[in-house]
Amino acid sequence: MTIKQITDQIERIAPLKDAEDFDNVGLLVGSYSTAINKVLVSLDCTEEVVDEAIEVGAELIVCFHPIVFKGLKKFNGSNYVERVVIKAIKHDISIYAMHTALDNSPVGVNKRICDQLGILNPKILIPKSKDLLQLNLRVPVSHAELIIQALFKAGAGKLGNYDSCGFRIPGSGSFRPLDGADPFSGQINTLSEETEIELKVSLETHLKSKVLAAMIKTHPYEEVAYELLLLENQNQYKGMGMIGELEEPVSEKVFLSHLKDKMKAAVVRHSALRSTNIQKVAVLGGSGVFALSAALAQGADAFVSADFKYHDFFQAENRILICDIGHYESEQYTKDLLVEHLKKNFPNFAVILSSKNTNPIHYS
Repeated sequence: MTIKQITDQIERIAPLKDAEDFDNVGLLVGSYSTAINKVLVSLDCTEEVVDEAIEVGAELIVCFHPIVFKGLKKFNGSNYVERVVIKAIKHDISIYAMHTALDNSPVGVNKRICDQLGILNPKILIPKSKDLLQLNLRVPVSHAELIIQALFKAGAGKLGNYDSCGFRIPGSGSFRPLDGADPFSGQINTLSEETEIELKVSLETHLKSKVLAAMIKTHPYEEVAYELLLLENQNQYKGMGMIGELEEPVSEKVFLSHLKDKMKAAVVRHSALRSTNIQKVAVLGGSGVFALSAALAQGADAFVSADFKYHDFFQAENRILICDIGHYESEQYTKDLLVEHLKKNFPNFAVILSSKNTNPIHYS
């Protein structure tokens, strides 16, 4: 198995194109063409995790957080990031991270939190913008079905739980083939018309190259007439955070106890209790202060996230219960998610769940 085969499978649920601009995702150490026998999956890539990979014979570490986040100017082992990279290279161990690509995934970090807490019918809290394109193209009637099926196979026309979504408009196209042309129909230097169908399909931006390649490959015209438009629509099926409802409303104290238990949190820092029930819950793994306004706007009774500062809790203003369970605690089940996904798709390949707790925060 090559590293590329492993990462291609991961990117089916977390395309790197979906990562935030500030992030550093993908293969950080190593070559995609390297053949491997074992992969170790961890939340973070620390020296201890690299030692574990050496011990179990894993040639690839798949981690959630990127060990290299900012540019490194030296490799002399003066800090933990440099030491991790040096040790990994020395032992021929590759490192791959997906971070916010998996944050934005509808089956990623936040879906796993919802599953842990029993949150039903979760929807994206902050849908991703500038992520949808619309392809309009004109095709001869004889090739319409062949082309639309090729576009669908390439990933176009998928909307949530529906695929093969498209629209067809019959019409007539005019053209004049000039000297040097090789027209599908019509004569050189003669104005012609062709009965055509205009196909309209939407697609996610990361599929652009794949869909256009399918279009060009199956289209009979020498020059394909098409338009590719960036849509203002938000992509409701990917983005940051999720929001849904508990099966039954519970008191704040019962919810906090449930939260602490299911997320294995040593402590839950929270805003003032409001003497009200909790049913609608918003979640966001990792640092989620920026999403508080979205949780409020959508009427969440509670917002579960991490890394709130002192003054952030004042923003609750008796309208929501802010619950800070800790950064590690909110993302800890991510590695289980990745192991399950890889084992499902590579049942005969060695995928190992790291036994190391990489949480740098301790409680006394």
